[in-house]
Amino acid sequence: MNSTGACSSSIIMKVLVDEHSDGWEVKLRERGFEAQSVRKLRNEGMALQADFSVLDYAKSHNMVLVTRDRENIAGCRENGIPCVPLDGDALFRLDVSELGLLGK
Repeated sequence: MNSTGACSSSIIMKVLVDEHSDGWEVKLRERGFEAQSVRKLRNEGMALQADFSVLDYAKSHNMVLVTRDRENIAGCRENGIPCVPLDGDALFRLDVSELGLLGK
């Protein structure tokens, strides 16, 4: 982890931010992560309406899913997809160190 909170190795962690946490991808990019937003991908024409599609996209692109959606959290756990579950308070204190730990 470097001083910005991102992984300091040459591998850049890829993060998918679920629609309920839209906007966090900008903050994560500022900290050195490769982050995308489900909402923005939908606006670009990606078919990511169903939870299954979101999970499949994260898995097929080797991404960590950042989400508040309990169904997506459960789906990640069942399918071995790295996930950072957020509660309401966590949205204001997103701990990128948790993302860094997943990259090790």
